[in-house]
Amino acid sequence: MNIDFAAVLVVLTIVTGVVWLLDILMLAPRRVRGAAALGGGGEASRVAAKLPWYVDLSKSFFPVILAVLVLRSFIVEPFRIPSESMLPTLLKGDFILVNKFAYGLRLPVFNTKLLGNGQPTRGDVVVFRYPREPAVAYIKRVVGLPGDRLEYRGKRLFINGQPAPLTSLPDNPAEPGYQQFDEQLGTANHRIQVLADSRWSLIGLWPGLQPHRDSDGTVAWAYQVPERHYFVMGDNRDNSSDSRVWGPMPEENLIGRAFFIWMNLDCITFNGQCRRIGNNIN
Repeated sequence: MNIDFAAVLVVLTIVTGVVWLLDILMLAPRRVRGAAALGGGGEASRVAAKLPWYVDLSKSFFPVILAVLVLRSFIVEPFRIPSESMLPTLLKGDFILVNKFAYGLRLPVFNTKLLGNGQPTRGDVVVFRYPREPAVAYIKRVVGLPGDRLEYRGKRLFINGQPAPLTSLPDNPAEPGYQQFDEQLGTANHRIQVLADSRWSLIGLWPGLQPHRDSDGTVAWAYQVPERHYFVMGDNRDNSSDSRVWGPMPEENLIGRAFFIWMNLDCITFNGQCRRIGNNIN
């Protein structure tokens, strides 16, 4: 079961805040009157003036919960990479930071934009709510902007008729069976990897792409991105559930732009990868 942490924070903030306000307006004066009626500094008056446990907890936790809610909703949010779909850019187990105001400030839970007109640019690595299950956060790279005409032929991406520049790289022994390339999308230069075997299955691809096999046996498709939507793909091009599987990502599902690696699970468990800490995400 997936838990919407933002919704939990909002509920806790409201509950603890209401209890604190109720104490200020009603409960605290009642305790003062009760202690005064008992008189003096006796044990009975001290018991009467004592904070109820739920008021004490609310006063203690409300400022902390509110601060976490504001920080997480409007400034920066941590996120852990759960899969290998963004290899070689991001590794499974990377802990990253997401800029929440890069694309405008949004109300938590309702996701209504409050301020800002920032929009993703081609090549941005973005975190967003999975369209088929909004409580789940996904991370992919924006390859298509609203209105873009995309084509995929020979394992190469074409944008508005122009091929995305690719530079072949040496094979990585850690990823046998894959070919790696430097790809240029807008100002973003990053690495991608594709299966060396061209016979990738058509099964599971989104029907809206009308996927088919090209003359060389590779999967091909063409698609025009609708307004207020983005086409996103993983850098691990043949091992990623992305817009090729479930369609374009709606603009209102955006959470923020991934920009920094602050920890890696393998480093915590003394299995290497500590050099990744502190790297920017391109």
